[in-house]
Amino acid sequence: MAKKAELLEEAKKLNLEVTEKNTIAEIEAAIKGVKTTAETLDIAPEVVVEEVSADEVSDKPAAKAGKRSEKAQAESEAKLEKEARKEAGDTTPQSEDAEGNVKKGPAPKVRPLVERKGKKYQAAFAKIEKGKAYPLADALKLAVETTTTTFDSSVELHVALGVDPRQADQNIRTTVSLPHGTGKTVRVAAFVNDDDAAAATKAGADVAGETAVAKLLDKEQFDFDVLVATPQMMPKLGKYARQLGPRGLMPNPKSGTVSTNPAAAVKESKGGKVEYRVDKQAIIHVAVGKVSFGADKLQDNAKTFFDSLQSVKPTSLKGSYILSVNATTTMGPGIKIDQNTL
Repeated sequence: MAKKAELLEEAKKLNLEVTEKNTIAEIEAAIKGVKTTAETLDIAPEVVVEEVSADEVSDKPAAKAGKRSEKAQAESEAKLEKEARKEAGDTTPQSEDAEGNVKKGPAPKVRPLVERKGKKYQAAFAKIEKGKAYPLADALKLAVETTTTTFDSSVELHVALGVDPRQADQNIRTTVSLPHGTGKTVRVAAFVNDDDAAAATKAGADVAGETAVAKLLDKEQFDFDVLVATPQMMPKLGKYARQLGPRGLMPNPKSGTVSTNPAAAVKESKGGKVEYRVDKQAIIHVAVGKVSFGADKLQDNAKTFFDSLQSVKPTSLKGSYILSVNATTTMGPGIKIDQNTL
């Protein structure tokens, strides 16, 4: 209490309006503020709380602390102005020239995507006429000519559909057997009874039999591209579903990998049978062969694929079914295809 009484006495000398209701911290802060201001203005602390005319203050030379305060005030005003422009959505650069005119900053220079590609890609892209839709035969021939890789590239078709994949009857998923195959070496495993393993192996299965396939699955060695199973063996694959499902290896009747005739399913998978399905963006991606096939074989495979695609057109679909079709090779430029030539 003695300290508070001393502070109240000092505040009274400085003409501060404080009472015993104020805390010690509040009184100390008020006294400190008056003294700091008095030092800045180089006047007596008692004068700070009185009405001082502008002439009395302006006659005093500005101290360094005052200059710093002016700079801080200018920075604060600039910051508030910047925030106000930001809230108003004004993103125009505010730099000024010598005459005080606002100058806009240089526009960002962003190179086109083609210019950021390699020389081989740019040379291949130059062969494609911009905005032109090529007939299917010409597009596949051009795809072979515009390959940019040293290895045997895959030739892919990307088809945008007017379906809604969220609708069960429009979630397209099926298989098609290409007449000339895909050009890829497909490794097939047959999860069948050990008694039927010999027939599956004869049909071309790389691994066959319940015991042999189970050993691979237990060790999480998925050294195969397609897994074929019979309906009777499907319950035994349940414990491996978490490993097979995300990898797209779980047998499914829609893809033809669940069959009562596993030997025939193995033969189809090895002979060029491919599965295609619509993704979340309503686009189908499918490979129809390799560049080494040539344009004629690629065209045969493409026509077989489009016939299959038309056969699974949803009956509930309203509007256009096929919106756009593009052909491309691995790491190559896209080529738009005229839908009337499909």
